[in-house]
Amino acid sequence: MASLWRTYQGLMAKYPWTVQIVTAGSLVGAGDVISQQLIERRGPANHSLKRTAKMMSIGFFFVGPVIGGWYKVLDRLVAGGTKSAAMKKMLVDQLCFAPCFLGAFLCISGTLNGLTAEQNIAKLRRDYGDALVSNYYLWPPVQIANFYFVPLHHRLAVVQIVAVAWNSYLSWKANKM
Repeated sequence: MASLWRTYQGLMAKYPWTVQIVTAGSLVGAGDVISQQLIERRGPANHSLKRTAKMMSIGFFFVGPVIGGWYKVLDRLVAGGTKSAAMKKMLVDQLCFAPCFLGAFLCISGTLNGLTAEQNIAKLRRDYGDALVSNYYLWPPVQIANFYFVPLHHRLAVVQIVAVAWNSYLSWKANKM
């Protein structure tokens, strides 16, 4: 395990943006596998590889770049590594970024699932509130710790590790018709 961590650290130092994006896409995909197998109990024979590929693509092309970029912006908006700065970052993250990000995530997944604009809006109306409330149960304490203890270049990885459970929930929510 230590050797795997050292390899990850080395790749992160050399290719931070690429590693963050690949990590996000892989962990969003892992969340979908967990959703299909543990939450929905589909079994291996009924696992939708197409759905997992769609979710991974959201991770690679949306989650990784957007969250990775957001943390850079957030560090410029609220400078410092104090407890107070961590609390301010968490508040800006959860009150400004999270609601927009979550709505965009649900819309993108609906579009990739072939929903029409009207169906996507109806699904968003149905699922967004529950998803946002669930977000507020999980993410504020995680983000305070993340912003206070974790260096900027590792924040996306920390979030994505915690987000394996969150991604499982989001995948279930996004793919529930």
